[in-house]
Amino acid sequence: MTATVRLGTCSFADEGLLRAWYPRGVSTAERRLRYYAERFDVVEVDSPFYALPDPDVTRRWAERTPAHFTFHVKASAAMTFHEGEPTDQAFAEFRGALEPLELSGKLRGVLLQYHPRFVKSRAAKEELARAQARLEPLVPLIEFRHRSWLVEEAFSVLRAHSAAHVHVSSDRLPADLTTTADFVYIRFHGLAAHAGAYPAEALAPWLAFLDEQRGAGRDAYAYFNNDAWGHAPRDAARLRELLSLSHAA
Repeated sequence: MTATVRLGTCSFADEGLLRAWYPRGVSTAERRLRYYAERFDVVEVDSPFYALPDPDVTRRWAERTPAHFTFHVKASAAMTFHEGEPTDQAFAEFRGALEPLELSGKLRGVLLQYHPRFVKSRAAKEELARAQARLEPLVPLIEFRHRSWLVEEAFSVLRAHSAAHVHVSSDRLPADLTTTADFVYIRFHGLAAHAGAYPAEALAPWLAFLDEQRGAGRDAYAYFNNDAWGHAPRDAARLRELLSLSHAA
C-alpha cells in the first residue's frame, strides 16, 4: 500500500480559526466541524488538555465526520505532569470522556505533551511504560519538552513501548527527526509562539523529510498549531499542495 501524508490543524474550533478562517454563516459547532472535514481528513483536538469534553460531545464528533476521518486527541494536563503526578484515575476519566470517539474507530492516538520538568530519569521511563499500559490499544504520541530526551537511549524506550516520537517545529527545541513508530507525527508550533505563517524556506526541510518518509513506506500525520489569524489551515493546505507537486515531479 502506498504511504500517505495526512495534514490538518491542532484544533477545528480555535479562536484564530473562528476569527479568520471560517466563512460567515459557519457559526455552530456542527457546521464548523463539517466545514473542516470537507477540507481535511484529520484533526488533532487539543481542548481536552484544558477540560475534558462530555461523552455526548465526542460522540457528535464521530457522527459529524466522514467514515475515513481520523482524530488524534491531546491528553489532559493531569496526565502529563502539568497538574501533579499522573494517576490511573486521570487516565480513566480521559478514556471515559473519549470513549464514544474511540468506539467509532476514528480515534487513533493520544498526544502526551509532557511538562518541561519531565526530564529523562528511571522514574520518568517507568511513567512512559505506565502511560502506554493506561492507553492501550491507543498509540501514545510523545512530545518531549526537555532536551534530555533527545538521545537514542530515550528513543529506544519509546520503541519498546510502541510509542511514537512527535517531531516538532518550534522555536523552543531543535527538531529531532528520529522515528520510533511505523508512522511519522509532526506538530508545527509556529516560528514565534503559534503566530505567523510558515514561509516556503521554513517548510522546505519538512517537505524533504516527508517525501523521504513516504518513499520509505511510512505514513505521516502533520498538524499545524500556528493558529493565530487562521494561518494553521492555510499552511496545512499549502504544504499539501507542495507535497502534491513534489510527488508529481
